[in-house]
Amino acid sequence: MTPTPSPAGSPNSRRWLALGLIAAAQFMVIMDTSIIGVALPEMQADLGFTPQDLSWVFNAYVVAFGGLLLLGGRLSDLLGARRVFGAGWTVLAVGSLAAGLADTVTVELVGRAVQGAGAALIAPSALTLLFTIFGGSPKELTKALALYGAAAPAGGTAGVFLGGVLTEYASWPWVFFVNVPLAVAVIALTPGAMPKGATRRGSLDLVGAATVTGGLASVVFGVVSAPEAGWTSTTTLATGLGGLALLALFVWRQARAAQPLMRLGIFRTPNLAAANAAQFMLGAAWIPMFFFVNLYLQQVLGLGAFASGAALLPLTVTIMVGMIAVAPRLIGRFGPKAMTVAGLATLGAGLLWLAAIRPDGSFTVDVLPASLVTAAGMAMAFIPSLGLALSSAAPEEGGLASGIVNTSYQVGSALGLAAMTVVAAAFGAGHHADTTALTDGFSAGLVGAAAIAVAGAALAAAWLRTPRPATTVADEPAPATVG
Repeated sequence: MTPTPSPAGSPNSRRWLALGLIAAAQFMVIMDTSIIGVALPEMQADLGFTPQDLSWVFNAYVVAFGGLLLLGGRLSDLLGARRVFGAGWTVLAVGSLAAGLADTVTVELVGRAVQGAGAALIAPSALTLLFTIFGGSPKELTKALALYGAAAPAGGTAGVFLGGVLTEYASWPWVFFVNVPLAVAVIALTPGAMPKGATRRGSLDLVGAATVTGGLASVVFGVVSAPEAGWTSTTTLATGLGGLALLALFVWRQARAAQPLMRLGIFRTPNLAAANAAQFMLGAAWIPMFFFVNLYLQQVLGLGAFASGAALLPLTVTIMVGMIAVAPRLIGRFGPKAMTVAGLATLGAGLLWLAAIRPDGSFTVDVLPASLVTAAGMAMAFIPSLGLALSSAAPEEGGLASGIVNTSYQVGSALGLAAMTVVAAAFGAGHHADTTALTDGFSAGLVGAAAIAVAGAALAAAWLRTPRPATTVADEPAPATVG
């Protein structure tokens, strides 16, 4: 018998509207990491950024995002994911307005940090809502995770493409203003689409949130500033060691707090730590690839902002098709561990191929085929490692698990990009007028990213456990303990 379509407004139709809003959240928080790339030269000229400070337009967002994700996850568990989801969009809209209206460097960086704080509320609450809504149906959960995962690369490429369009045909503030109407629409639709969720009693470890955010910011600052200041300079050592000390203090506090921001015992859950390590390595390998390929297209091949964004569309389409149509079938056949390992290894192979770029190369020969291999690797690895990380946690810690896995990916992205930028500069990418030196530097950065991906594959092969058939991501409702 053919099922009757769900009428508009029914619980079933609201469920898919909710998924659309959750996918929009993932799209937006990733887009905001990439949309500012092509606008940076105009921002530098208008606001007076120094070359050293300019990278903080990106880092201020990523550090606030990655550092506050655990707090966002904890708030989702205590206050209800829907409430935190709506609050995050409000904060993101405020930060976007501040960044777009900024007339000084300080205001711009504050606006970007506020955007990151909003994203840190949105991302874990969105994942918690996804598991709350779809966790009772294995097939629908796998489909929902696939759509959620595909929204990330779509947001990354859309950011580059849309940033080029807005910068070229409007002005750089519009790369921030574009967030506001979407935020207003999501805020208006959320109450009718999302379950309210339960609230729980508990306290917030604000000191823990401050130490992990400050520690991450200091470590990233130390790595980014080291090529200019020197690896043994007082500034580099003070910020780097100070950041590590803050992160150690965070771990010490979490081990002793009555109600920690991150219960360390959660990492004893089978596969949770290993899956998060895989997500960390994915971010550390993928974001440098995206960064260097975009620079190669513009600074070496001479493509404009619009053309370079358009050139990355095949990569995005490959990832989206892979995540939505191919990866769920392969997970069901081979299991999440095999797919995670194969995906990371394929990503590494694609990155090594990309590292063969030439100063007199072309998009169709040097970039397109290798980028499609990296896209296939990302599509294979992202969903199974994400699903294992989330399905391992108990229901009452869904927000925490969401915060941890988002933190793993974002911290990996920030540290991987910072480290590979240093590698690229050491091999010649600091000589901006010389396309041969630029290409050598970008190639070295891509080799480093490939090494990260291959190391991630080896780590996943050794550390991830093969789930029993009853608990694979594609076959069993989440959350379930993966053994």
